[in-house]
Amino acid sequence: MTSGFHIRGLKSERTSATLTPATSTGLDAATPAGHQAKMNDIRKIERVCVYCGSSTGDDPVYAHAAETLGAALAHEGMELVFGGGSCGLMGAVARATLAQGGKVTGIIPSFLDEREIALSSVTELEVVPDMHTRKRLMFEKSDAFVALPGGIGTLEELTEQLTWIQLGRHSKPLVIADIGGFWKPLLSLFAHMHNAGFIRPGYEVRYMVAERIEDVIPMLRATRVAKSEGEETAIEKHF
Repeated sequence: MTSGFHIRGLKSERTSATLTPATSTGLDAATPAGHQAKMNDIRKIERVCVYCGSSTGDDPVYAHAAETLGAALAHEGMELVFGGGSCGLMGAVARATLAQGGKVTGIIPSFLDEREIALSSVTELEVVPDMHTRKRLMFEKSDAFVALPGGIGTLEELTEQLTWIQLGRHSKPLVIADIGGFWKPLLSLFAHMHNAGFIRPGYEVRYMVAERIEDVIPMLRATRVAKSEGEETAIEKHF
């Protein structure tokens, strides 16, 4: 595997974990038996939700990563689902997807419509009454999730999905795009939570970490293949 590709669980302070049959589903192998059936229903990834900031951040590498991901989604035939704004990384990833002929669905709450200035050129734009509806629809319309750098809102969206995965509420894959080491403090915090006893055995968090934006699509492609080949085999053969 390349150095930019990691599958992580919080069983130790190590930065990568041994692949298990549950890895590509987003669920840990020790997930309670009542949730194991969800792991057998890995859908083909057609729509990808990207969580990211409404600002571009101070380092140009973040916007470049967003644009690269957007173009890659279009080339792969994967539709982008995002927060609907035209500013920051949200606008960058959406415009890049559209520029390459990809489909984009934006979902934005009405009170943020003016503040974030909704991107009107998207394939489909839904203006919803509140944040809860926005997050619910983004989840329902997506087969997988990618977290780019962002602020508090991005952090909240990411950790919500990690919580649902941890509790076995869904098995959709999640990739944390650790561009320029942006998410390393958060990943260290997750390890600290485990070491301090706040992430219990059997409920370790499962997610994938891409240190290079170019690795995100291969990770998602590998997850899609995993349904028929077995997760470890499918992931390894791509790297």
